Amino acid sequence: MSVISVNSLTFGYDGAADNIFENINLQLDTDWKLGLTGRNGRGKTTFLRLLAGELEYSGTITSSVDFYRFPFAPKDDKLPAIDIIRSICSGREDWEIDCELSQLGLVPAIAERSLCTLSGGERTKLLLSAMFLAENRFLLIDEPTDNLDWETRELIGEYLSRKSGFILVSHDRALLDRCTDHIMSIDRSRITVTKGNYSVWQREKELSDSRELEENRRLRKEISRLTDAAKRTAEWADRSERKKIGFEPTKVEKSLTRRAYEGAKSKKAMARAKAFEERSLKAAEEKSKLLKDIEKADAVSISPLEFHSSVLLSADKFGLSVGGRQLFEGKTFEVKQGDVIALCGNNGCGKSTFLRFICGEKEGITPSGQLIMPSGLIISYAPQSAEHLKGTLSEYAESLDIDLTRFLTILRKLDFGRQHFAVRLEDMSTGQRKKAQLAASLASRAHLYVWDEPLNFIDVISRTQIEELIKSCRPTLIFAEHDEMFRRNVGAKEIMLP
Repeated sequence: MSVISVNSLTFGYDGAADNIFENINLQLDTDWKLGLTGRNGRGKTTFLRLLAGELEYSGTITSSVDFYRFPFAPKDDKLPAIDIIRSICSGREDWEIDCELSQLGLVPAIAERSLCTLSGGERTKLLLSAMFLAENRFLLIDEPTDNLDWETRELIGEYLSRKSGFILVSHDRALLDRCTDHIMSIDRSRITVTKGNYSVWQREKELSDSRELEENRRLRKEISRLTDAAKRTAEWADRSERKKIGFEPTKVEKSLTRRAYEGAKSKKAMARAKAFEERSLKAAEEKSKLLKDIEKADAVSISPLEFHSSVLLSADKFGLSVGGRQLFEGKTFEVKQGDVIALCGNNGCGKSTFLRFICGEKEGITPSGQLIMPSGLIISYAPQSAEHLKGTLSEYAESLDIDLTRFLTILRKLDFGRQHFAVRLEDMSTGQRKKAQLAASLASRAHLYVWDEPLNFIDVISRTQIEELIKSCRPTLIFAEHDEMFRRNVGAKEIMLP
């Protein structure tokens, strides 16, 4: 066992108004299975890059282990995978490599193929295997399961649960529960480390937030009392000043001796009043410093359109094929108003194709059976990828004919900072673009909402907000999403493909 020591870590990107990290001090055990969570834009990936030595910073990071960061791009992905594996874990025997690959369901022959010919899931599993075989390593793993199907997620989850010595950045709560024994959380004002998995951290966070909210209420009450006292004192002093000699010429002039006495008395009273005012304001300021900046998840709401028919979609022995390849067939089901439907199945089974088809993208897709959708049905579609988004947020809203104010309000509640409103979509992070895409769909007044893997790169707090929105507003929703906990929490009815 050894320790990763982070001392006085400070870092900010050039041109940014604020630092991402300011004077951070941490002690991390190299045997931990550490999950790293936090809102989009809080610096999770940046923290991994700092540990890996990819960015310049002030402060110190010391450790006796070597850092390996996933994902990484090999210099030449046309090389046989075995050559890339050996470059990562030099000195390992072939049987050791084969054994490690088998833990993730990979056969030895896959290592003879070029890395560029492997699927996303195969590539992820192979590179993770190689990195865990390396000596004296501590892995920095960033979103290993995004865009992977349920079966591959299960394999990776089971594999990581048997390992130790890593930091795992993930928004998949089930994965964090399964694979971690500590959680590090980055919020607006602090970094905390909690012993236990994600569920343990969540419970402790809720208790801590409740205590801090109550303390904030008490402090704000005390601040209000002190501020009011200072205000009343200032008003009294002002009235007293106006009653001094010279401010009331209609009254009979008093003797010079009396005037001098009252002047001195008034001066002392004013000094005491001023001192009390200053003490009250100072005390209020000190109390304000004790207020906690709590990470909140504001409720998001929408108003779906009502349709004149209770059934929005009806499939009878329905199937789809692309390029002569049958994706699925023989599916019979109905989608009624208020239904939340999750399409499930491995990558390539036709989930995305089906969602595009019901949204009107039918080129190259051959249907079979019957699919009935009533005329006049308004659909709001959020595709899988947000990489194509460009322009300003206002231009994006205009192109979709959605209300800009409603769109920006939803983004704000999803922790989209006002400073990001002026940033062009192509300059945003992947997580920010996905939030913009999802917020645009939510801002659309529609009868049916169709989402294709909407939660990729979306932080766990925002996922919780979306869950609560679905449960409270009950939009009619068809979606494909590999986050098992999300599907369960929204009470989705599952349709298996193929």
